[in-house]
Amino acid sequence: MIEIDEEYCKGCSICIDFCPLEVLEISDKINRKGYYPPVPTYEEKCIGCRFCELLCPEFSIMVINE
Repeated sequence: MIEIDEEYCKGCSICIDFCPLEVLEISDKINRKGYYPPVPTYEEKCIGCRFCELLCPEFSIMVINE
């Protein structure tokens, strides 16, 4: 499961660019700061590598392995 705190996200797209399975995409809605946060559109493909979590400069994404 991927949790994204949209209010901390600054829309840098690092998580999207470096996801090995292209699980995330840019949202079409804007957060309060004016950025487009990512959304997990293909969450079922996520293997829990946590690469997105490790690379996020704002610590706004968390991967929860069930």
